[in-house]
Amino acid sequence: MSGVFRIDWLPGTDALRGCCHCGARHSCEDPVAMWEWMLAHPDHPVSAKGETP
Repeated sequence: MSGVFRIDWLPGTDALRGCCHCGARHSCEDPVAMWEWMLAHPDHPVSAKGETP
C-alpha cells in the first residue's frame, strides 16, 4: 500500500476529517473508526462529491 493518508482534527469539535490517497474523504469522531475506514482502501465507499456517506 502506498500513498498518503491524512487525518485532521477540526478545532472546536470532536470531529476528525480523513482524506485517503485516492481522494475519498470521511468525517467521524472515533479515531479507531477513522483508521479502519482508511485501511479499508480501496473498499471504502465514495460519493460523487468524494465524501463518504
